[in-house]
Amino acid sequence: MPTSTTAQDLGKQTTDAHTLDTHKGLSSLERAEILEHHMAMALDKTVIDPVLFASGRTDPTEFPDLSPQVLTGRKLLMGDDPRLKPMPEKPTLLDFFKYRFAAPTHLLQSARLALKAGHNEKVVLACLLHDISVIGFIRSDHGYWGAQLVEPYVDEEVSWAIRAHQVLRFYPDESVGYHYPEAYVQFFGADFQPEPYIAAAYKKMRAHRFYMTARLITLNDVYSFDPNLKVDIDEFADLIGRNFKTPEEGLGFDDSPCAHMWRTIIWPTKFL
Repeated sequence: MPTSTTAQDLGKQTTDAHTLDTHKGLSSLERAEILEHHMAMALDKTVIDPVLFASGRTDPTEFPDLSPQVLTGRKLLMGDDPRLKPMPEKPTLLDFFKYRFAAPTHLLQSARLALKAGHNEKVVLACLLHDISVIGFIRSDHGYWGAQLVEPYVDEEVSWAIRAHQVLRFYPDESVGYHYPEAYVQFFGADFQPEPYIAAAYKKMRAHRFYMTARLITLNDVYSFDPNLKVDIDEFADLIGRNFKTPEEGLGFDDSPCAHMWRTIIWPTKFL
């Protein structure tokens, strides 16, 4: 459902500052939802949840009527969301890591592992970017979305590997010591089987010339969940500079086939 607030709600902010402290027993997801609610109090324009983002919490076929008549009298958000950190005029990949992506700890650890293992920079970059859709865009089919996000800016081998890792992670490869992750058994159940489109894609990808690059993502993926290991994105700034062709206009404004995807990350709550 649409959410909106007015200036009179802002006075509540002073008393809401300690809201999360009173909910320390809740999960991180529950605390995030509470924080989102209270941050929304700072808006003076209506934010409409996209159908895709609301789907699951609500039946998309029952999404409210958003005809002009229904929205009459509302001011709708068209531009920067004041709840989000401002983005530079010409944003770079590092800017997205710093101002729009969720915690990239896993990706940084994966790239660090690949670097320490002596893999080339294409492999390291692929490890660094393989889950950017998860932390910044869409989780479902994240390999495909992630590949599309970076395709105009990286070597073909890198984007192909990002797309393929989503498929290959479900299939072991004893030649490199990759086993089906025990975590998947816990997450999805012992009887889980990948969807037919995943199985069909695997057969094609297994014979592809870039197969091993994608396989190395899965190898450096499964072992990179150390909560005590701290890695900073700036450690990879030079590598990104050499291997990621940042457009002069900034990501989202270069008229590439995926520029609209980067703009959506910049303005995720924009009405149109």
